[in-house]
Amino acid sequence: MGTPEPLRSSEKTQSRGGRRRPRRAAAARRSFSATWKALDELAASGARVSIRVDDLDTGDTVIVGDDHETLPVAGLGIVPLLIETAAAFEEGRLDPLEIIDREQLPAVAVSGIWQHLKAPALPLADLAVLASGAGDALAANALLGRVGLDAVRSRLEALGLDETALLDGFRNERGPDDAPHVALGTAREFAALFSSLVNAQAVSPAVSAQVSEWLSLNVDLTLVASATGLDPFAHEEDAHGLLFVNKTGRGDGIRAEAGVLAGPRAGVSYALLVAFDDLSIAHRLRVHDAFRTLGVELMEYVY
Repeated sequence: MGTPEPLRSSEKTQSRGGRRRPRRAAAARRSFSATWKALDELAASGARVSIRVDDLDTGDTVIVGDDHETLPVAGLGIVPLLIETAAAFEEGRLDPLEIIDREQLPAVAVSGIWQHLKAPALPLADLAVLASGAGDALAANALLGRVGLDAVRSRLEALGLDETALLDGFRNERGPDDAPHVALGTAREFAALFSSLVNAQAVSPAVSAQVSEWLSLNVDLTLVASATGLDPFAHEEDAHGLLFVNKTGRGDGIRAEAGVLAGPRAGVSYALLVAFDDLSIAHRLRVHDAFRTLGVELMEYVY
């Protein structure tokens, strides 16, 4: 991995003072200084960092840093797959109750729980739940096998996501003839995509609602979401008024998360992508700490 350019000071200036700040009181108090410090330290250590946070109420950019840079996003890349799956259900191109036999799929054990279940076959709708809620690689591959890469690429083009690509399914090992990554994307486009989902603008209101519902089941609340205090297994209706939808991506040297967080004072769409040299647990934990720092400051912004 080459040495990256550091986060540009011009971008930090733009996010901190160059644009009109959101009108809510919470926004005026937030500088996100701890987040910038953590991300600058990652960039100085050789990591490639891309971040974007937008205010859902005003449309203002709250944080931006190298948000145009295309980075590997691992499982975060299945969000476009879920959108195309929901669109195919709505349009009648796929039957949500169509049964997929696990034995007909290439084995993949990188993540997920279907491989551990006794049920050898499940309907497509249940596979969408497993893929979104549990990061199930086998379930995602099953959906991709029915939807097709070409359909996902066409959907990305229709959504105006020129810098996001789903390249391949999940594999236990990647050979020289395989795509080097599952998916690529930018923080700018993933933040915008989640904003469009919660605002019912991704394909149609029904498709947006279905994908948001699937993603609201995500149990991976260990990165940005760790600051929310939400129950990983039941956070659709929070007693304290938090709305939260997210998806993470994990791989060797890859950590990515995008989502929407809304509270009583404000709401944001966000994406943070980091590509790093995963040389030790310490390197990995430094990256995780940066995600959690962002989570803390986002909570202060919205709550």
